[in-house]
Amino acid sequence: MTTSTRGAGKTPAVLVLEDGRIFRGRAYGAVGSTFGEAVFSTGMTGYQETLTDPSYHRQVVVMTAPHVGNTGVNDEDPESKRIWVAGYVVRDPARVPSNWRSRRSLDEELAAQGVVGISGIDTRALTRHLRERGAMRVGIFSGNALPDEGTMLAEVRQAPEMKGADLSAEVATQEAYVVPAVGEKKFTVAAVDLGIKGMTPHRMAERGIEVHVLPATATVEDVYAVNPDGVFFSNGPGDPATADRPVSVMQGVLERGTPLFGICFGNQILGRALGFGTYKLKYGHRGINQPVQDRTTGKVEVTAHNHGFAVDAPLDEATVTPYGRVEVSHVCLNDNVVEGLQLLDRPAFSVQYHPEAAAGPHDAAYLFDRFVSLMEGQRA
Repeated sequence: MTTSTRGAGKTPAVLVLEDGRIFRGRAYGAVGSTFGEAVFSTGMTGYQETLTDPSYHRQVVVMTAPHVGNTGVNDEDPESKRIWVAGYVVRDPARVPSNWRSRRSLDEELAAQGVVGISGIDTRALTRHLRERGAMRVGIFSGNALPDEGTMLAEVRQAPEMKGADLSAEVATQEAYVVPAVGEKKFTVAAVDLGIKGMTPHRMAERGIEVHVLPATATVEDVYAVNPDGVFFSNGPGDPATADRPVSVMQGVLERGTPLFGICFGNQILGRALGFGTYKLKYGHRGINQPVQDRTTGKVEVTAHNHGFAVDAPLDEATVTPYGRVEVSHVCLNDNVVEGLQLLDRPAFSVQYHPEAAAGPHDAAYLFDRFVSLMEGQRA
């Protein structure tokens, strides 16, 4: 990716998909070129949390909401220390942000962090194209020295694909750190960072959990060195088929019977650890309005998502694994994709979506309480 922070706004920009479709607009954020996987997010708000979610590493995010940037950018809502999206696509960016917490405009923040974007294109047409043909590689080009269409298309097709990408170590912490419990400490949890969002350990800390966040390269020995009451595997980017190390670590946790909770990438890791396969979705689930049914209660939740891969597990029957029986606990009501797994003979479960609600609804906050209940039961 090459970028410059000067000249955006009226500077011509071009978006090129790997199947040859082209959209022309104006530069938004940094000027230059960038490449990634084109995906669309259906959230009408929460763009700051989306941009800073490490799960979006190497993805060019298309916002389906027509107006983006209305509330500017603040210093309280980021989910990590930087913007992770490879590029950003909006239709009508806000001309003047308005919010009492706003510190700067979204386009200023994108430019400052070198994120190349494009505005003024028909994002509805682009979204429909991706829905029909699937997520695909894309490039955004802007500036006075735009190459010809053939050159741009060739560069897009040379970019790496998301399938087969091993990315979690690129976004995870390099050094372990601790998020202290809020109030009285009740439990200790080892959290394997595969691209963790800042709100996730915070939600656990609110419940009296001291969270030891470990690098993606952590071993089983590293996990148990903190003497955990429970183990957590986070969200993250890339293809779960490449995540052999986290799968091995999770199997070690399952063998010991320690309470275990996984979110998003962690759900896919649990699926693999239990012997299930994973596969790439046509265009994935992204946004803050996805309907999921908790089969253990029958309740339907509106949930926040960001995943392009899913677990291939039977929906209507329990499966016997080396770690006991497992069943699909949650399912997406739009397309019957597996959204959660629950072991029946060991204290372990996972969900494919993001219950920390940053950004998004709070329907799934009970999952952190369910994790606490598992640890309480183990201790008893």
